[in-house]
Amino acid sequence: MDETKHRIYGRRKGHKLRKGQARLMQEVLPQLRIDLEQPAPLDPAGLFGSAVDTHWLEIGFGAGEHLLWQAQTHADTGIIGCEPFVNGVAQLLARLETDHISNVRIHDGDARDVLDCLAADSISRIFLLFPDPWPKLRHNKRRFVTQENLERLARVLAPGGEFRFASDIPDYVRWTLSHIRRQGVFEWLADGPGDWRHRPSDWPQTRYESKAVQAGRRPSYLRFRLPH
Repeated sequence: MDETKHRIYGRRKGHKLRKGQARLMQEVLPQLRIDLEQPAPLDPAGLFGSAVDTHWLEIGFGAGEHLLWQAQTHADTGIIGCEPFVNGVAQLLARLETDHISNVRIHDGDARDVLDCLAADSISRIFLLFPDPWPKLRHNKRRFVTQENLERLARVLAPGGEFRFASDIPDYVRWTLSHIRRQGVFEWLADGPGDWRHRPSDWPQTRYESKAVQAGRRPSYLRFRLPH
């Protein structure tokens, strides 16, 4: 990662990996890890071959519940998942191996490094679900949603592509809408409150979201489209 970039994620590792998880990180991850050393631009089609006909990207997939559901539901879609938290990567790898899922590739680091390498107009859908809100004012600069990162998303999204964002932190929702309006590129796909208060049927609940709801926090689900 470019050391001049602000760090946008917290810890890299939690509890010690179990023996099986360590094996997955040593043996399976290298087969799925994206090689960012190859010359840019990175064409996602080269990662998946002819088995898929469209490509999605999830930024910060956590333990992988959402990514896994999407990969199982859309077998003809190649999904790139970015997550720097080692334990989360290990959890996803276990499910990919057990369920024999082959349409997922992983970057176990900063998503910005992938965005900077991807070919323009190469991704059809991007997910940023319940990112770290960095609530302290002095840490706001670490939030993923910035003008610079929105430009990154707009560059790699194909015309008509969709950017999905979710958060249970009202301030981060307002922050995101403000940055989207300021950028002036994305179209907010909402006609009324129900469009952001209710999760669409093709948007599975994550473990974090479930905990937020149980704690009494109401998530917002925002969908944006890059115009043709």
